[in-house]
Amino acid sequence: MSLFEKIQAARQNKDTQAYADLMAEDCVFVRHQSGTQMKKPEIKALLDNMLGGGGSFGKERCIYENDDILVVHSINDYPDGSREAVMGVYLLKDGKIARFETGATPLPATAPA
Repeated sequence: MSLFEKIQAARQNKDTQAYADLMAEDCVFVRHQSGTQMKKPEIKALLDNMLGGGGSFGKERCIYENDDILVVHSINDYPDGSREAVMGVYLLKDGKIARFETGATPLPATAPA
């Protein structure tokens, strides 16, 4: 199973621990909103909020994956009602996520049902 498929399974199952297990202990996430960096415990807390708070990563597609890099694109709906088109780049080391960064474009909020 590819890393992309493992990430997808963790997200679909809302299993933030399974997602965290895919990260190296010294994993870093560079946030597109602020340019700040988060370490693994902070990333896990963000995932807990995102997946447990009603947010959705939407349908994510793999643009490219090999042993060194994974590039993905998705439309994300956040718990606060905002939406973004997100490009994510994951740098991989020893089969784990070592660093990832995102770039995002804000989208109009989804109309309430």
